[in-house]
Amino acid sequence: MKAPHAALAPALRSSRFGIRWAAYFELTKPRVVLLILFTAVVGMLLATPAPATPLVIMLATLGITLAAGSAAAFNHVLDRRADAVMARTRARPLPRHQLSAAEAVVFAAALAVLSAAILAFGVNTLTAVLTLSALVGYSVVYTIFLKPLTPQNIVIGGAAGAAPPVLGWTAVTGALSAEAMTLFLIIFIWTPPHFWSLALYRETEYAKAGIPMLPVTHGSAYTRKSILAYTLALAVVALLPYATGLSGPLYALGATALNIRFIAYAWRLHRGYSDALARQTFRYSIHYLAALFGLLLLDHYGAALLEAVTTMLLTMLL
Repeated sequence: MKAPHAALAPALRSSRFGIRWAAYFELTKPRVVLLILFTAVVGMLLATPAPATPLVIMLATLGITLAAGSAAAFNHVLDRRADAVMARTRARPLPRHQLSAAEAVVFAAALAVLSAAILAFGVNTLTAVLTLSALVGYSVVYTIFLKPLTPQNIVIGGAAGAAPPVLGWTAVTGALSAEAMTLFLIIFIWTPPHFWSLALYRETEYAKAGIPMLPVTHGSAYTRKSILAYTLALAVVALLPYATGLSGPLYALGATALNIRFIAYAWRLHRGYSDALARQTFRYSIHYLAALFGLLLLDHYGAALLEAVTTMLLTMLL
């Protein structure tokens, strides 16, 4: 008869295997990557019609996803000491010793190499170069140099996070354009009010970790004023797709409604602070960006569908 511990050994090994793979998956920050991927796919679909096959679109989506996961994993490695201090991040795989830093580096590097290969050989060189630049910008320039050294870390480092729709656009068209840069600008201006809302109610944790986020260095009142200023700027920038002809009235109306609510949150936060309101503002900012890009897609294809139906009806009548 087997000893009890011997009988349990396979189950324990299976459990450890599952935990390790779950930890690797967590390294990629899947919820963040999902939003990144959505904006990249919207960039691809807004760029059509263009000389790209479904296979190229699939490969571009895979390559950009792997790059985003790689950047997130590198960020876990480089931020592991600060993560261990902060309540928001101390349950991540490296602070909990579910994985070693070396294992995480190998995993992140493998994703980066695979992403570069897929994009360079399956999509186009421009997208591969821009994606690699965004990966390095976030995981190295932002995490190592900007984040611990300047309260403007989110503003400057936001360029890397704003790249996905541009990557999607270039994957399909093979070229940069003013339309793609408009999508970039929306996310670039959105990033500060989004992240500073989080930083407000995590100020003590950032101070403890030695990270000079704006509330730590300039105080709550200044940060809340900055959130309001950026939110007002975002309301203007968010209407650029309509002003430039990239989108139509449906998007303009929806974006205006989203902007009004975001401004209302920022104004309330500016007038009277509470952690609960900062959390609500942070959560709304995520919904705002997803809804804004969803509206771009709906407007683009809704107009095309309406035109096709109208043409068909006119053809039948005439």
